[in-house]
Amino acid sequence: MPGSTITNYVDPHEYQKAVQSADLQVYATGRGKFEANLTRIKLDQLWLQRARLSLPAVTHSVVAKDRRMIFLQFDPDQAPILHSGIEVPPNEIVCYPLGSEHHYRTSTSYHCGGMSLMQEDFAALANVLVGYELTAPTTMQVVRPRPALMSRLLNLHKAAADLAATAPDILVHPEVAKAMEQEFVRAMIACLTDPATEERYRARRQRLMIMPRFEQMLEARQDESLYVTDVCTDLGVSERTLRLHCQEQLGMSPHRYLWIRRMNLAFRALTLADATTKTVTEIANDYGFGELGRFAVAYRKLFGESPSATLRREPNDLRDAGGPCLMENRYLTCSR
Repeated sequence: MPGSTITNYVDPHEYQKAVQSADLQVYATGRGKFEANLTRIKLDQLWLQRARLSLPAVTHSVVAKDRRMIFLQFDPDQAPILHSGIEVPPNEIVCYPLGSEHHYRTSTSYHCGGMSLMQEDFAALANVLVGYELTAPTTMQVVRPRPALMSRLLNLHKAAADLAATAPDILVHPEVAKAMEQEFVRAMIACLTDPATEERYRARRQRLMIMPRFEQMLEARQDESLYVTDVCTDLGVSERTLRLHCQEQLGMSPHRYLWIRRMNLAFRALTLADATTKTVTEIANDYGFGELGRFAVAYRKLFGESPSATLRREPNDLRDAGGPCLMENRYLTCSR
């Protein structure tokens, strides 16, 4: 049944569970309070969503295996997103293979989202509109439609979001939902099939194989303190190769990525620990931080408070915190 929801989040775990068409793990790279506003719209076959997030972040995304999804940005002035190693400005569309995994990194607060259809519906509608079926890409693509086509698609997306905010009952009406869906599909397929649309980037499959294996290994060993040598040994790749992939797709070295992960594990341990039986020093040491002073300085810079303050706080008070509520667990499981 057609309909829409608009929800605000201060807990990244709850935000991640609400995102449709993909499983996400999000962790912020900037200090501040995590806030997310998520608009979800479901028409007959087409799903739309758009999100505003208050902090820069690195996101690991696993796209649904049965829905053809495109990624859009809605603020024309926002900085390009580093998506799987390529800078994607707001005037471009990212097209995902079914069931694929990606990383993208933002440098500021950002406003993004997308659209998705079941692959068989997408192919059938494309056949009606342009005379041939559009098969799902086998690797990630970035395309730049003509400005007029891109503007129409983004304007339709904004109009639907405005209706969800001001007159959600209209979106429930079956004929309105059907009419809107037809316009959306026409605009989307025009962007992807117009001869003037430029295919600016197509990922090479070999370049994308290491990072999913990297994430799978980290997921399997999420409670362990891992280091670059551990990862390279398990993956069977050289440190140089891993460093090149992480720098390209995450915008940071694997050392930095694993350091942030260990900091998050320490944060989680501090939030769950009993301050009467556990000390900051013990927890820091458990996650490989031997110099307490340097650990405390880095912790405050990343989470916005001292590790002792986190340890003293009751777990239920986490939601009210500014920085530490960002990353309760680096690997949050979201199933849809």
